[in-house]
Amino acid sequence: MHHPLLHQPIQLGSLTLKNRLVLPPMATEKSDKGQVTQALVDYYGDMAKSGPALIIQEHCFVSPEGRASVHQIAFDETADLAGLKQLTSAVHEHRVPILAQLSHAGSAAHQAMTGLEPIGPSAVLNPARTASAYGQPEQPRPMTEEDIRRVRDAFAAAALQAREAGYDGVEIHAAHGYLLNQFYSPLTNRRTDAYTGSTLEGRTRFLVEVIQAVRSSLPRDFVVTLRLGGGDYMEGGSRPEELPQAVEYLQQAGLDGISLSGGLCIFFRPGHPEAGYFAELSRAAKETARIPVLLTGGITTGEQAEQFLATGQADLIGLGRAALKDHQVFRKILGE
Repeated sequence: MHHPLLHQPIQLGSLTLKNRLVLPPMATEKSDKGQVTQALVDYYGDMAKSGPALIIQEHCFVSPEGRASVHQIAFDETADLAGLKQLTSAVHEHRVPILAQLSHAGSAAHQAMTGLEPIGPSAVLNPARTASAYGQPEQPRPMTEEDIRRVRDAFAAAALQAREAGYDGVEIHAAHGYLLNQFYSPLTNRRTDAYTGSTLEGRTRFLVEVIQAVRSSLPRDFVVTLRLGGGDYMEGGSRPEELPQAVEYLQQAGLDGISLSGGLCIFFRPGHPEAGYFAELSRAAKETARIPVLLTGGITTGEQAEQFLATGQADLIGLGRAALKDHQVFRKILGE
């Protein structure tokens, strides 16, 4: 099968991506207490060898209280810069660019694991999380303006470390029920201040401030993207109809690209097992996006990927579970 659109290069900020296939961020849990292991370096090197246009590394924590798991990669001051440099070199050897995905778990973090009180926009239990090895999720402490400033600065500091470690850019994680997504979702954001959960401007404000902080601390050629949980698929949650306006606010803050995924429903859309089950989100984002839009979720074939590009529902296609199953999937699809 010939897939002409899949092979078309595209500009993502300063990067020229050689095709339209992306390895999206998926937690491998291969780090050793936050530090880089040989298994992590090998995994990303192997994925790069298959020839995706871009690799987005699994989520890393920017601040100790925002750590999601014991084996999550550290991007706070304990970051393993030497190991991260090895990882980016292993990927660059195959001429593939890599972004580090930066995250803060907010109310999805467990005090039993971090030893620190979880924080969030409001004192609301995280609806995306159920009991885990760390026990039941706890009610977070609502963030003060000081907390908001500190976390915003932690994202910027982590992005600076990413640049030092050889990454081509960063993706800011605002999906899957983590902190920035908690500000965006009206279910978890009950604030009444400037970050209010009752207006789209209030819900996107912290995301915009994080983008601006990252953008202003780095050179313009360093790529900054955002992954947005564009739909919670829960009563009273965020909705696809809000995306054209939300994307407008976010891209004005200086994004080079945006990736659409689930919100508090995490990376599944209830009752939708079909390929591209978040396509209604990327399609809504495309209405106003002047930057490339990435769609991920259930896409496994070149045929499906080409179709989403041809119908203008996305500009980039992420192959997640298909790549986990077969690290050489990019090569196979592009060689078809």
